[in-house]
Amino acid sequence: MTVAGSVRAVTGAGAEVEIEAGAVQELRDSLRGPLLMPGNAAYDDARKVWNAMIDKHPALIVQCEGASDVARAVSFARERDLLVAVRGGGHSISGKSVCEGGMMIDMSQFNSVHVDPRAKTARVDGGCLEGHIDRESTPFGLVTTAGVVSHTGAAGLTLGGGFGRVCRHFGMACDNVRRVDIVTADGTLRRASVDEHPDLYWALKGGGGNFGVVIDFEFELHEMNPTVIAGDIVWPGDQARQVLEFYGEHGNSLPDELNLNIALVATPQGEKRVSVEAVWSGDAARAEEALAPLREVGKPIADTVAPVPYAQFQTRHDNANRHGIYSYMKSSFVNELSSGLIDEVLALHRSDGVYWIYFMQAGGAVSRIGPQDTAFPHRSAHSNMMVISESHEQKDRTADIAAVRSAWARLEPHTVGFYVNLMEADDGRTRANYGVNYERLVKVKNRYDPGNLFRLNANIKPTA
Repeated sequence: MTVAGSVRAVTGAGAEVEIEAGAVQELRDSLRGPLLMPGNAAYDDARKVWNAMIDKHPALIVQCEGASDVARAVSFARERDLLVAVRGGGHSISGKSVCEGGMMIDMSQFNSVHVDPRAKTARVDGGCLEGHIDRESTPFGLVTTAGVVSHTGAAGLTLGGGFGRVCRHFGMACDNVRRVDIVTADGTLRRASVDEHPDLYWALKGGGGNFGVVIDFEFELHEMNPTVIAGDIVWPGDQARQVLEFYGEHGNSLPDELNLNIALVATPQGEKRVSVEAVWSGDAARAEEALAPLREVGKPIADTVAPVPYAQFQTRHDNANRHGIYSYMKSSFVNELSSGLIDEVLALHRSDGVYWIYFMQAGGAVSRIGPQDTAFPHRSAHSNMMVISESHEQKDRTADIAAVRSAWARLEPHTVGFYVNLMEADDGRTRANYGVNYERLVKVKNRYDPGNLFRLNANIKPTA
C-alpha cells in the first residue's frame, strides 16, 4: 500500500521502492532548484529529450542550480540505490538522458560560460550546450572543438570523446579539457586534472558518464579566425565512388585545418547525391590550394564553399535536428575505406530517403594522441560511419528501423568499436570497444562509483 505523499520509484537493478513523503519533502527543502514529479506543471517539459522516440517518466527530476543541488541529488539517489539519468543537452540518441521510474538529474539550467582570453581558457558549466561555447569564445578569435549541432550538450559530447568540425585541427573535445569539477557517487565534489585525481581525469576523457555529474570543465582555447571557409560540394550519385575513393585514399593526408564530412543522401525527387561538407579553419589565403584536390574529383554540380562566421556555420543543422525529431541510428568507426566497404555503401545508397549514410572525419590532431593517453582509444580511426533514419513526422517507424538494421548488418563487418555518444552497448561490446583501456577504467570505476550508480551509459561495470 502506498502512503499518501510517498513516491514509487525504481532502483538501478529495476526493483520497485517506495520513498517516504518526509524524505521527498526534505530533499525538496534542501534544493535551490525545483524538484519535479508527475503532476507538476513543468514535469512533462522537463522529461522530454531531443529524440522523440524516447518517452520515459522519471519518478523525480532535480533541476539543479548549483553544485550543492547536484551533491544532494546524488547522495539521495545513492542512499536509496535509485536508477539515475543525467541530462545536459538531452541529446543521447538512445535516451540515456532520461529514465523510467528513477531520478533525472537535470543540469540544463546550469549553463554559464566564462572565457579568459589572456589564459585562452573557457570555464563551461555542466549543463551548457556547444553553441554557448562557440558564441562566447569566437568574439575573442578563440575556439575549442564543439560538435556539429549547436544544441548538443557539451558535457555528454566531451565525456565520450567529442568530434567536431575543428577536431583535426585542435583535437577532440576531451583532448582540450584541462580540468573537470565533478560530483562523484559518494556526493563529493572533486577536481580532476593532471595534478588532482589524475586517474579520474584520464577516465573522463572518453570514458563517458560512468564516473559522476560534471559541474564544470575548463577547456583550452585556440586562436582561430572567427570566419572560416566552409560549405558543401555536391556530386550526382553516379560519381559517389570517385568521391569515396578520394576520401578514403587522401582524406586524412590533407591538411589538419581541412575537415571533410560526407553524406550520401537523396533529393525529394528521388535523385541520389553525395555531399561533402568542407570546413577550412586555417589561413584563408591557403584555402583554395587546400580545397583544389577535392574540387578536381569528378564534376561537382554545386559548390557553396565560401567565407562564413564559424559560430553561424555551427548552427546550420540545428533546425533539421531540432528537438522532437524521431531519430534512429547505427554507428561505428572505420579504420579505412576499403574497396569492399565502398562497394557496400554504394549498394546501400537509397533514393527514397528512408535513411542516409554519413562519414564524420577523424585523423589529423585526433590521431596524434596515443590510444592509452586518454580513455578514448580509437585514435587510428579514419572516420565515424553512421546510418541514420530521421523524421519530424510522428508515424510508424518499424519499416525505417528495419531498413537501418538491414543496411548495418552489411556495413558492420567493416567497422571497429563504436562512439559511445551514439550507440547502445552491451557489456561485451563495451569491453571490446575500450580494449586495452577497459581494465584501467574498471579500476577508476571501482574507486569512484563502486555501486554503479551511474550506469545509463556505455557502462563500465565495477568489480569492487
